[in-house]
Amino acid sequence: MGALRDMNSEKLRDFIRDVPDFPKKGIVFKDITTLLKDPQAFRHAIDTLAARYKGKGIDVVASVESRGFIFGAVLAHQLGTGFVPLRKPGKLPWKKVRMDYELEYGTDAIEIHEDAVKKGDKVLLVDDLLATGGTIKAAAGLVEKLGGRVVGMAFLIELDYLKGREKLKGYEIYSLINYGKE
Repeated sequence: MGALRDMNSEKLRDFIRDVPDFPKKGIVFKDITTLLKDPQAFRHAIDTLAARYKGKGIDVVASVESRGFIFGAVLAHQLGTGFVPLRKPGKLPWKKVRMDYELEYGTDAIEIHEDAVKKGDKVLLVDDLLATGGTIKAAAGLVEKLGGRVVGMAFLIELDYLKGREKLKGYEIYSLINYGKE
């Protein structure tokens, strides 16, 4: 890959590997491990997200496990904010709140510590992928239940054809890479 200054977000698409029939038949999984292992591509993704949200008064970055943690934690560091993990049931050790949601290929639930977000906190939600919108909508619901205000949702990848954005009306959404069709 050329120098970092020559890379643009659309070029990041070259670092995403398609894995057919994962996690089940008919799903084309967007594998980001190939982007993560390239230092220039990974740096470009984080730097682009950080530039967009720097100076926005964000109090905390929250992400859903597990790939969302990779981007969320590094982005929180870049922005000088705290990081809040949202996890699958049974993974958080303290008092928590839970929300169930639908996935592209089933159902799931996430939890957050009840003291992870304070009333009035400006929260940026970060995940690796926006598909149907169920996961991030549940994350927003948990943040808001705790009194936080979701000021943005940032993704590495958005699968436009699954129309996840439609579930997220009223939220500011930003994606680095968009796929218009499977």
